[in-house]
Amino acid sequence: MTDEAKALTKRTVVSAAVVLVVLLIFRALLALVLLGLAGWWVWKVVSD
Repeated sequence: MTDEAKALTKRTVVSAAVVLVVLLIFRALLALVLLGLAGWWVWKVVSD
């Protein structure tokens, strides 16, 4: 493999890893946001 091909492969792997980590974090945060919104909605219904 040429040095250019090695560098391209390394960049691709690093980029894929970063995208995977961001997606996992976003998925966890999305669940918390939805839970928070549901709790807020219940609070508004109960308090009125």
